[in-house]
Amino acid sequence: MRLQYKILLLSVVPLLVSLGLIAWAVQWEQNSMAETRRLQLRTAYMNVKQDELRHYVALAMSTISPLYNLGEDDDAVKQQVMQRLANLDYGPDGYFFLYSMDGTNLMHPRQPELVGKNLTDLRDSKGEPTLRMLLERARTGGGFVVYQWPKPSTHLETPKLGYVTVLERWGWMIGTGMYLDDIDAATQQLDTELERNIHSTLLWIAGAGALGVALIFGCTLVLRFTERQQSDAKLRLLALKLVDSQEVERSRLSRELHDSTGQTLVVIKLLIESTLERMDRAEATVRAPLVQAIARLQEALLEVRGMSHRLRPVMLDTLGLPAALESLGNETCGQFGIEFSMEVSGTPRELPDEVKTMLFRITQEAMTNIQKHAACRYVSLRLDFQPEALVLSIQDDGRGFDVEAVAANPRRGIGLQNMRERIEALGGSFSLTSQPGWTSVKVSLSLDAIERFAHADA
Repeated sequence: MRLQYKILLLSVVPLLVSLGLIAWAVQWEQNSMAETRRLQLRTAYMNVKQDELRHYVALAMSTISPLYNLGEDDDAVKQQVMQRLANLDYGPDGYFFLYSMDGTNLMHPRQPELVGKNLTDLRDSKGEPTLRMLLERARTGGGFVVYQWPKPSTHLETPKLGYVTVLERWGWMIGTGMYLDDIDAATQQLDTELERNIHSTLLWIAGAGALGVALIFGCTLVLRFTERQQSDAKLRLLALKLVDSQEVERSRLSRELHDSTGQTLVVIKLLIESTLERMDRAEATVRAPLVQAIARLQEALLEVRGMSHRLRPVMLDTLGLPAALESLGNETCGQFGIEFSMEVSGTPRELPDEVKTMLFRITQEAMTNIQKHAACRYVSLRLDFQPEALVLSIQDDGRGFDVEAVAANPRRGIGLQNMRERIEALGGSFSLTSQPGWTSVKVSLSLDAIERFAHADA
């Protein structure tokens, strides 16, 4: 695994694990707090309801006390007490009820159908003996009981907090109650708010995690981009060094061919010519091979000079780039009867060896392509010394070609790719446009790049 991927893995995994643990801890803490708040809310609501029920029972007792304290136990007095209790309702679901201690219903203002029935065996939806629990609480002095009972306004069985007390002389249990569904609704609302808060917190954590991962990936991309730039810079430097070494070797071979091999061939040619001058009266059978040898030597000498010129033109070092390019154009185009023209604009300046050599090789490659493929009648070359750049453009009126198709074919366009790589290695730009009747190659090198190589040479 590559180092940058290891760094990425070692950064992202601990971050995600940490965020996961934080999210779990937050959720656990929120759930714990929610349970505590539920308990506090239910306790507070129950205390309020208990206080209200005590108040209602005290009010009911104060209402019936004048009749109960008369000491008269006839049915008329009892009916008055029942009537007063039946009239003491509060809201659609608040009322008082009466039972005898044996479980018979004596008065129920919301469910009159229960009057006269013994409900001792009555059980709620949870299987709890409702009336027995109420009677048991009344026998022990009264108090609160939670049970299930149909709510008058909805006719649905709902949890209810009841409060009962006893009228001992008459053997009655008097009671009232408040339904607890509002507590459940408040608790549900609290749970919804807490769940929303937990969800929001987890979203913030997820957002922070996503941002962290994005930052890590961003840093990794920047690192990769920086490494890529450094690698490209190293490759360009290596390419320049390779080109320099090639040019040095070509220059050495050029000198060897010109100074050594070429001079040797010239000496041999002169010796043979001198021998022929002394053999004026010699037989033709002796002179003919010598004449043929001189012709072959002349051809070899021209070829060696051509090879020396192609390897490293002498004019590039002595007369400069414009003269070398003009000589190259005239020589190349003259062999095939192509009209050639060259224009130099701007103020010529001295160029570093790397720049001169690179532009000469690009022109050489372009001329070779024109010879092989263009089938043109005219070639123009322009060398423009601009204030901020040096621009070389080569145009011909040949058949043209499909630039995209050539670039996409790995077996074609190698020369064009070499030209592009050469100028880009110097930090310049390369452009190519072509259509039937017109093809243009243009390379540009900024003044900063030229000065950089000039300082390197110095």
